[in-house]
Amino acid sequence: MSPPRLSVIVPHYNDLDNLDRCLAALAAQTMPAGEFEIVVADNASPIGEAAVAERIAGRARLVVVAEKGAGPARNGGVAASRGELLAFIDSDCVAKPQWLAEGVKALANWDFVGGKVSVLVDDPRRMTPTEAFEAVFAFDFEDYITRKGFTGSGNLFVPRRIFDDVGGFRAAVSEDVDWSHRARAKGYRLGYAPSAEVGHPARRSWAELHGKWRRVNQEMFLLASGRKGGRLKWLARSVAMPASALAHTPRVLKAKALPDLRARIGALAILYRLRLWRFADGARLGLTGRGG
Repeated sequence: MSPPRLSVIVPHYNDLDNLDRCLAALAAQTMPAGEFEIVVADNASPIGEAAVAERIAGRARLVVVAEKGAGPARNGGVAASRGELLAFIDSDCVAKPQWLAEGVKALANWDFVGGKVSVLVDDPRRMTPTEAFEAVFAFDFEDYITRKGFTGSGNLFVPRRIFDDVGGFRAAVSEDVDWSHRARAKGYRLGYAPSAEVGHPARRSWAELHGKWRRVNQEMFLLASGRKGGRLKWLARSVAMPASALAHTPRVLKAKALPDLRARIGALAILYRLRLWRFADGARLGLTGRGG
């Protein structure tokens, strides 16, 4: 059989229910099924290879990647794939039916592309404070791409030849920021494709959000500290965190995604709590190299 035009890479770790929803959405794509393949790159889930293989049978190919981390898992998926184009999505994301078709279409204008990521909540009328915060601030890919110069690897389209030229995702650092910056340093142009949309579940509790930001802060610090003057810039950015909460307060108050005053108060409480924590953790990292 001739190889498919496109390979969809799905890194996975011990989350079969969300993986099932992800694969169901990929099966409903407007792009004809014969034009793409799906490769699930399992990061040695404790549930075992057999359990993952059984759940994805007939819908995707499986590769097990022992090296820990989403970046190495994605790299392992690419190595096992056959398409000339690559599309990356996280296993807890749900792609809109036109996701693949619109992402590929955008590659006619850009060298690599990031799409839109919407926030999914259990009940939009009764959000938890963390869900309300995420509904306003999480996954702003348009801002990442157009202002900050990177795209998240949970919604990324790139030709294989460019991925191979840039090299794979690095472990331990913020792999999507690092990869995008390396690609742009080689002269490749990054574009935003809002019609290539996926949904990502909001984190529901402070514990989930705190866990995410502990990892992100550590990865971003390692990335920043490797650059000239990076540690001082990191400390300056950390010191500015509490003030940034004030600057973003109007955004919460005006957010159309929030249904009522209760949700706005909850989102503001999480905003201030998180920015104060990021100040303290960032300062610890900048001064000692160890976060809290």
